[in-house]
Amino acid sequence: MSLKALKVVCTSLAIFLLIGSAQAGNGFRAAKYGGEFLTLGAGGRALGMGGAYAALANDVSAGYWNPAGLVNIDYPQIMLMHSQQFGGVVKYDYGSFAMPLGTSRTLGIGLIRLGVDDIPVTQLSNPALKLGEEYVDENGITRRNTPRVARMISDAEYALFLSYGLKRNEKLALGANVKLIHKNVGDNSAWGLGFDIGAIYKPAGNLLVGLNLQDITTTVLAWNTGTREIIVPALKAGLAYPLKIPGLGGSIAPAVDFDIRFEGRDYAAQFAVGPVSLDSHLGWEYQFQNLFALRIGSDVGKLSAGAGLNLPKFQIDYAFLSHDDLGNSHRISARLSLEGLKSRRP
Repeated sequence: MSLKALKVVCTSLAIFLLIGSAQAGNGFRAAKYGGEFLTLGAGGRALGMGGAYAALANDVSAGYWNPAGLVNIDYPQIMLMHSQQFGGVVKYDYGSFAMPLGTSRTLGIGLIRLGVDDIPVTQLSNPALKLGEEYVDENGITRRNTPRVARMISDAEYALFLSYGLKRNEKLALGANVKLIHKNVGDNSAWGLGFDIGAIYKPAGNLLVGLNLQDITTTVLAWNTGTREIIVPALKAGLAYPLKIPGLGGSIAPAVDFDIRFEGRDYAAQFAVGPVSLDSHLGWEYQFQNLFALRIGSDVGKLSAGAGLNLPKFQIDYAFLSHDDLGNSHRISARLSLEGLKSRRP
């Protein structure tokens, strides 16, 4: 990337951080994990590689990882993914569609849902008394004042991505997202609107550099309770070097990503200095003659692995993520390419 382009990125980031600071001082509350459900990833290929996909993104899931990568698809694509995490308590679903337009543009749409259903809400049998006190009910029976399940609620978080990718030349692609966010917890709900901008640059050989500046103007979540939360900008930066290895009958693709946030995550991040934190993603993939793939990675220090099977017009990918405290996660995605003469990119 040229020095001029780097200066533009750094200047833009500084401006957006100042905007976020100003809003935080005007009645808004910074939500340290307000956008956390947007960090869980999309697509079995990327997740098997530990989420190191900002530079390597070249399929319909690029709308999530880096919208600039959408320019790499030549046919309309559809992807669906489902996973159940933390012992099946949390359900996570992702779906996306992208269509090439002309020789250098691509439009995409994606939807994420994270949900925890059937959450019991309890209340005391007799709210006028303290917990554990005895009382006589309307039938003359002596009872102890204990909690009971009054109703069931759900916690659901949604994000709708509208994506656009543009190929400027053989070395540079640009992209942008408009994100509509909705959260619903029991009787409370919130809406938010955010923007991302991304770029993928090929400076030399097969080296790829990816940047995705997320929530560039800060994303405001407006709750029906009157609370206003802001999600401050974050930067996802990545490097990848896909390379064909004839002796292995296929190709390899090592990749590394860094998530840089400005929320003051402290010990919750791998590295932190003041309000700035950094988390890493490492990945490696081996593709055999475009028939199947094996993957391994490190997702913020946790082991990930996966495999992919390529069928005509159809690809299935599986990803595994280990976690010592919350249990292992299994993610499966399916991708369909709508190949045809009328739909192929010119």
